[in-house]
Amino acid sequence: MNDIITVMKFTIKDMIKRKAFIISTIIILILIVLGFNIPNIMSYFNGGDNSLKLLIVDNDNIFEDNLSVLKEEDLGYKIEIAKSDLDGVKEKINNKEIDEALILEKENNNINIKYIVENALMSEVPDNIVDAISSLYSDIQIKKLGLSQEELAKIKPNFSLSIEQTSEEPSGNIIVMMLMSIVLFYAIYFCAYQVSSSITTEKTSKIMETLVTSTSPKTIVLGKTLGIGVVGLFQLILIVGTALGSANIFLEKELLATVLDMSNITVYLGIITIIYFILGYFTYALLYALTGSTVSKPEDIQSANGPIAILAVVGFYLSYFTMINPASNLNLFASLFPISSPFCMPFRVMMGLATGTDVLISIIILIVTILIIAKVAIKIYSNAILNYGTKLSFKDIISMYKDK
Repeated sequence: MNDIITVMKFTIKDMIKRKAFIISTIIILILIVLGFNIPNIMSYFNGGDNSLKLLIVDNDNIFEDNLSVLKEEDLGYKIEIAKSDLDGVKEKINNKEIDEALILEKENNNINIKYIVENALMSEVPDNIVDAISSLYSDIQIKKLGLSQEELAKIKPNFSLSIEQTSEEPSGNIIVMMLMSIVLFYAIYFCAYQVSSSITTEKTSKIMETLVTSTSPKTIVLGKTLGIGVVGLFQLILIVGTALGSANIFLEKELLATVLDMSNITVYLGIITIIYFILGYFTYALLYALTGSTVSKPEDIQSANGPIAILAVVGFYLSYFTMINPASNLNLFASLFPISSPFCMPFRVMMGLATGTDVLISIIILIVTILIIAKVAIKIYSNAILNYGTKLSFKDIISMYKDK
């Protein structure tokens, strides 16, 4: 056990000293902070207001000077009210004084609305503005009828919208689930990839010969896997912590509550996510330890890791796309299948779809898979550890595994 801890400490120190690791981590954290600052950046370059400027023209005073009330509503536009002809409106748009315009004209009992934009192919009519204008016109006409408040309430009741689902399980925020899936995949896949890279690099630098004379191949595999896993877990916590901190600091509370609904994020879900990160990491790390031991040149790592990379991508997309229909049998299969369960099961837990039995079965399957892969990887690693020739073929690997 002491030897495993020694190898683990050596691996951790080696990982955190690498310039590639330090630079990539800093870049990721900077991109996260910048990503959550996009609304503020856009607001800054737009003079503190990122709303589009919309000019509403009512030359015939159809709305009897009541259009100004639209400025008080949250319609997503900075609204201006003015009188102008079509040529004047086009000139304002071309000079970037405004972004869009609506020209209101009345013909008999019809109100015609002309939507003026710079490029009609890249724009859509703002339905919310049209609805607000239509509602305002109705209000003006109703007031002229001299109706009482009770009669007005009957004509224009307040509509409240709610959504209910037929299943009893609570639903989750699909954006949060997909973001967490991407982060988990990144953490598991790229941390696991470092295992094969580390093993091959040490074989090239002859460090492996020193390690082999000091401890057993089994200790090396487990120590390096644990060491890189600890660094990966720290990096994952740092990334998630930075993302959550940036979201709370830089995003408006209303936007944060709507887009990034964190109501389903619980301590239990956090524990489950960490467990599946650890198990998923060990699954792929041991597979990469196996492929890393079969090559002796760093340039051969990518081709050797190809099959594992395909396996990881299949597992990720299997869980990612089944989120669209989380109650499906395919999603249940993805949460139990060992190559996809690390990315899928935490989100079934988030949505309340996973029972305790489902989680237990999934974890048992992952642990059994890890033990099988570990046995094979350590055996191949032990026989191929001092191979400095060409990359081993699949036939060579089978032969090594059969050798005692």
